[in-house]
Amino acid sequence: MAKSSSHSGFVLIDSNVYITSGRHYGNPIAKITEHIDLENVVSCGVIHAEVLRGIKSPKANKTMRSFFEVTINVPTINSIWERVATLAWKLDRQGRILPLQDIVIAICAMEAGASVLTYDKHFKQIPGLSVITPEF
Repeated sequence: MAKSSSHSGFVLIDSNVYITSGRHYGNPIAKITEHIDLENVVSCGVIHAEVLRGIKSPKANKTMRSFFEVTINVPTINSIWERVATLAWKLDRQGRILPLQDIVIAICAMEAGASVLTYDKHFKQIPGLSVITPEF
């Protein structure tokens, strides 16, 4: 995975990494692929929707859509939603109320055997999820 990290394997990149990279470096794809090999990038519909909705430029939106088309996509089929509902229920009963979209992201990452690359610390509250904090 990471070109400049010792971690290897698939990585599901959280929306906040794309958004933050875009704000700080202009082109989130260029910055991310400096650190992560493209063939290891995993994504899902929630990430696509969160990232694409915030892009103002039609050209940048098209570029990001093209990028997502070549990443490994985890489809949110019924079994994923069942796992999301189960995990959300368990976490809620433990007093850990997390945003639903983040639970979907976590389940998609686990389905793909991927770590989540994120700036959000609350992902660490999800049992069994590998979480990486970006170093860029």
